[in-house]
Amino acid sequence: MQRIGYSVLQPTRALVFLGWRRSCSSTEFRFFSTQATESQSMEVIPGKTNIGWIGTGVMGVHMARHCMDKGYGPFYVYNRTIQKAQPLVEKGATVCKSPKELAQHCDIVFTMVGYPHDVRQVILDESSGVLAGLKKGGVVIDLTTSEPSLAKEISDEASSQGKYSLDAPVTGGDVGAKNGTLVIFVGGSQSAYESVSPLLGCFGKTIKYFGEAGSGQHAKLANQITIASNMIGMCEGLIYAFKAGLNLETYLSAILSGGAASFSLQAYSPRIMKRDMAPGFYVEHFVKDLGIALAECQRMRISLPGLALAQQLYVSLMANGGAKKGTQALIETLESLNGCQLPKMS
Repeated sequence: MQRIGYSVLQPTRALVFLGWRRSCSSTEFRFFSTQATESQSMEVIPGKTNIGWIGTGVMGVHMARHCMDKGYGPFYVYNRTIQKAQPLVEKGATVCKSPKELAQHCDIVFTMVGYPHDVRQVILDESSGVLAGLKKGGVVIDLTTSEPSLAKEISDEASSQGKYSLDAPVTGGDVGAKNGTLVIFVGGSQSAYESVSPLLGCFGKTIKYFGEAGSGQHAKLANQITIASNMIGMCEGLIYAFKAGLNLETYLSAILSGGAASFSLQAYSPRIMKRDMAPGFYVEHFVKDLGIALAECQRMRISLPGLALAQQLYVSLMANGGAKKGTQALIETLESLNGCQLPKMS
């Protein structure tokens, strides 16, 4: 066996060595935390490292399941609606009563919640948050799409306590979560990222590190801006083709093989044609993402009119009862604007 090590200086007095060793049967990841008077070892390996998961919704439950399927745990979960965590409980996860209680049991904690205020509460709350319970040297990984400034605030607070944080928002929707093929945008401590990357690989196919805290969130926001334009283009193309009298099934089969092909078109056009508006990603969460992106644009003094239009259209969809629908429900807004409804296909 061989171990390759490298070091990182924390803002505290702790000196941390992170390394790995490979055997014929497994790869073991270890934190070695040393202070002036004590030495502590934490192994990040399946079956030994305590993992916590906060947020077991449409995507989170599948992402956590992939980690458990790879043997990681003992596993602890927290969700405001306990029933949503039941699939993980049936696999052996332990339910906790608060983020703090969960963190007290864990070496690494994932959060996958809805809004920045949720992130702030579950991580930073002094009486019940993750950082209030997490041990020194522990890592909190926020998978929520949130504010870059909040990611920096969490990183600063974690560092002041001798702990680590990563902002690691994901894209790929419910399909990517179910299949373990998500794209993950990571910001924060590079050494912490390198040590926990095997865990990210349980549910992510493409994992990219972007730099300091908040950079993962910036990358995800740029991704959402791109998706917004793709969704508008897909829906407008369908409306145009329908109004022109084209066979929509033939039209879609053609463009899916051409330059207009995209993940959005492949994943969501079949749902549109089946009038399936169930959420792979909630409209209300997408509106939240676009709002954060617009606020960042204002801060950076840049103008992105396509982003502003997408926000307006999705807010209109929300105002008409579409908040809990999937983002493909944008077609309903375009149908309303044009006085038509696409035919349902089986």
